[in-house]
Amino acid sequence: MTEFLCIADDVILASNVKLSKFINLYGCTIGANTKIGAFVEIQKNAFVGSNCKISSHTFICEGVTIEDDVFIGHNVTFINDLYPRATTGDGKLQTEADWQCNTTLIKKGASIGSSATLLCGVTIGENAIVGAGSVVTKDVPANAIVAGNPARLLKILGKEESKHERPVSRSQEPISINI
Repeated sequence: MTEFLCIADDVILASNVKLSKFINLYGCTIGANTKIGAFVEIQKNAFVGSNCKISSHTFICEGVTIEDDVFIGHNVTFINDLYPRATTGDGKLQTEADWQCNTTLIKKGASIGSSATLLCGVTIGENAIVGAGSVVTKDVPANAIVAGNPARLLKILGKEESKHERPVSRSQEPISINI
């Protein structure tokens, strides 16, 4: 299986990390019992905590910290540069010295839906949920559900709802019929 993995020597993998094929890891730290799906890249100076699930096709760039028990859906993209440019003012290709890496923090128990994009400099609060396809431009409070482009607050979860319990889906709600 290692023939389809690209893991640099400077990667720190804790115990029981599960790695799918076709991943690229360099200079990052991955916590215990975390599962990383196929076609994921995690760059240097990124940190993924314990008991996380990073779904396929996700890009976690330098400057991202993901705490424990976090779910990252498929095709989630993190951004670490507010003003990306390929070249400097004099037309030369930029180097690491020509830009500033901005950080992003995903707090314990948060869930990020598939195809979400998170701009740099934001914090996603504990147990918050970011809806699929959202573009997060601002901090998300703990226990909040946000969605949209830009992501907007939909609901603050109550104490019982925020304890990692799945909400009842619409198809499971009781139906009352008047005859």
